[in-house]
Amino acid sequence: MDRAEKSELVTSLQQVFQNTQVVVVCHYAGLTVAQMSALRRQMRQAGASVKVAKNRIAKIALEGTDVASISSLLKGPTLIAYSGDPVAAPKIAIEFAKTNEQLVILGGAMGTTALDPNGVKALASLPSLDELRAKIVGLVQAPATKIAQVVNAPAAKVARVFGAYAAKDAA
Repeated sequence: MDRAEKSELVTSLQQVFQNTQVVVVCHYAGLTVAQMSALRRQMRQAGASVKVAKNRIAKIALEGTDVASISSLLKGPTLIAYSGDPVAAPKIAIEFAKTNEQLVILGGAMGTTALDPNGVKALASLPSLDELRAKIVGLVQAPATKIAQVVNAPAAKVARVFGAYAAKDAA
């Protein structure tokens, strides 16, 4: 890799570190190509990405970013999982680590906050952004539905009373 390629890689990694919500650092020694492909596929489906870069280049790219606190984790064969959704990358990494013990979660960062492995697990247990949006929409719609039921209830009661009187007169 020549200087131009290295500087281009540093620039792309800096953009990743500046534009993502969460970064998770893992050791991947012992993962097969098929397992790594499966991890990349799962991350892509969840809206996250995985990057394997040399630690020296990643440390250079980390300088001056909010997630610079993870530079101490970059030792040995590491991969970086990141996503715009604060829950997507940690959730997939934790799920994948449960079935593949070769993937060891070292920690990560969310904004300026450094996360240890337990912090990543706690973040993974939160509902995703889409799930939270669905809950909020449900909460907003619930009062409107109840208002419609309350407004329609007196009219329905009056209609039942008239129906009962009509049935009584017919008998």
